Amino acid sequence: MRTLLLTVLLVLAAVTAPAAAPAAAAPAAAAEEQDPLDQLKAVPGLTVVSETQPAGYRFFVLSYTQPVDHRDPRKGTFQQRLTLLHRAVDVPVVLYTGGYGLAVNPAPSRTEPTRILDANQVSVEHRFFRSSRPAPADWSDLDIWQEATDEHRIVQMLRTIYPGRWIQTGASKGGMTSVYHRRFYPGDVDGVVAYVAPNDPVNPLDRDYDRFFAQVGTPSCRQALDAAQREALLRRDRMVPLLEADAARNGYTFTRTLGSADRSYEMTVLDTVWAFWQYSTAADCASVPPVTATDEQLYAWIDAVAFFGFYTDQGLEYYWPYYYQAATQLGWPDLTFAHLRGLTRHRGLYQPNSVLPAELRSRHQPWPMLDVDHWVRARSERMMFVYGQNDPWSAERFTPSGRDSYLYVVPGANHGANIASLPEAEQTAAIATLRRWAGATSALRSPGTATLPDDDMLVHRRPA
Repeated sequence: MRTLLLTVLLVLAAVTAPAAAPAAAAPAAAAEEQDPLDQLKAVPGLTVVSETQPAGYRFFVLSYTQPVDHRDPRKGTFQQRLTLLHRAVDVPVVLYTGGYGLAVNPAPSRTEPTRILDANQVSVEHRFFRSSRPAPADWSDLDIWQEATDEHRIVQMLRTIYPGRWIQTGASKGGMTSVYHRRFYPGDVDGVVAYVAPNDPVNPLDRDYDRFFAQVGTPSCRQALDAAQREALLRRDRMVPLLEADAARNGYTFTRTLGSADRSYEMTVLDTVWAFWQYSTAADCASVPPVTATDEQLYAWIDAVAFFGFYTDQGLEYYWPYYYQAATQLGWPDLTFAHLRGLTRHRGLYQPNSVLPAELRSRHQPWPMLDVDHWVRARSERMMFVYGQNDPWSAERFTPSGRDSYLYVVPGANHGANIASLPEAEQTAAIATLRRWAGATSALRSPGTATLPDDDMLVHRRPA
């Protein structure tokens, strides 16, 4: 009885301890006496869908009952998918918010912070992606506060099992998602590492993107890319039939979203230089075709860089929740394309409402991004931002406060920038900060533990 009472008191102390206090070892050790599967099954609203056991880990696919509208629970519930990579209860937890859907059949992997901390990892599917979509779906319930509140409930629920330190992470839209969660629920986690997270506080004022494209890479590479883009539009009458033949072979259609092969072609060409710098490096400039390339060579290069199958009904459907959020709250890059004047046919094409079904097209709400930007600059704490110098999404970035927060830019890096690619001194400093936030000890995996694949946390345009 005395032992049981001591255990209960220690667990309560860990749950109510302030975020800055070192994680206590005793409650974690006591909690580990229980089987994680039994603990998960005991949580109201949580369903264990499956479990696998890589050596040294346990990997759970889970489903959690969430309110469709956290402001009005009477509107019903939906099932939000998440996964749990369990190593031990006495190590930190990394909350990975990808901003999109989980894989159809999730498999264990580790984000960079999870690997650095040798931590547990909770990966959350964003509401309205894949099966985490209410039925029927009221798309007005898809906003940054609703998703942040989904994550808040998940953290509260799992802290009963993992009472130690929590770190949140994500890349690109997932990095944005981690920032929004931090803004609305700053006490949920002990630090955030946001990778290549765009920040668009005033949507029409996007000159940062034009300045980026005027300076990125070498003059010769910029000229070659601009020339290839112009040439693709000059040859439109010969190139669009190539797309139409491609669509016939692959079953692509355009009627649900962009409306025609010509609009899809123009959108892909407009996106080509952006996609080049997002996924490629300066070393790939040699692959840009000259203006003397054949139609087939030019088409193949654009397809390899930007993928003509992306701006089709089939390619876009998965991304509807993202484009809906971009149209309503997140914003989008508004480029001038000065070098293409006189060559485009579809005015106002390069914006998210163009790629949404008519019933999802919406007006932009300017205040949410202004609020988040101000909060990050003025009030946030323990936030780390990592950007790539040559990544167009990094052109508009967050500015962290001076409150134990940091910004790193990886020289020459694209959208895959991470801590490991930083110069050595900055890499060492970033890792030390992350470990300090997490209260991480030097305890690492024992020999014989499975080596899990790394997750770069990015969504790629071309299907695997």
